[in-house]
Amino acid sequence: MAGAKEMRELGIRQRGDPVLGETCLRFDLPAEAELAVGVERRLAVMIERLAGVHVFAKGMGLAAPQIGIPRAAAMLRPPDGRPPFLLLNPRVTERSAETDEQFEGCLSFFDVRGRVVRPVRITVAHAAVDGTPLVTRYETGMARLVLHEIDHLAGTLYADRMSPGSRLIPLDEYREGGRAWEY
Repeated sequence: MAGAKEMRELGIRQRGDPVLGETCLRFDLPAEAELAVGVERRLAVMIERLAGVHVFAKGMGLAAPQIGIPRAAAMLRPPDGRPPFLLLNPRVTERSAETDEQFEGCLSFFDVRGRVVRPVRITVAHAAVDGTPLVTRYETGMARLVLHEIDHLAGTLYADRMSPGSRLIPLDEYREGGRAWEY
């Protein structure tokens, strides 16, 4: 099983790195389309690398700042085998009142997990590389993954969202690995 050391060696920025606390710059699309495509390629290469070292039963997300790029881009790999997809300049426009609390992990501090309350349904405005506005709805586990990555783009880590008094759980205590979230 991969750990924080392996993530660092693969090039994933780790908790405490200043880029993880920055608010990312949005892309000026379509003027910066070429730049966005370059960031997309770098994210895709890293997603494939990561998939080769660990099984991500809950899906996987990677935000550009996690590879040292402070731009508003994230790539997500759904848990159901669908291909990874890119979110550029994502912004949550709607959140359901219904929430749930589940364990989350992060490539940027991979050796622990923590419980986070998140909405069960969200709507996200984002853009295609050519600047075309897009709106996508996400539910349950995909909503959680997308929100986790959007948080990265705002310089927020999931540990910042944990309830007061909650603690990060070391992997040797975590018992939900290798399974999808349950809803």
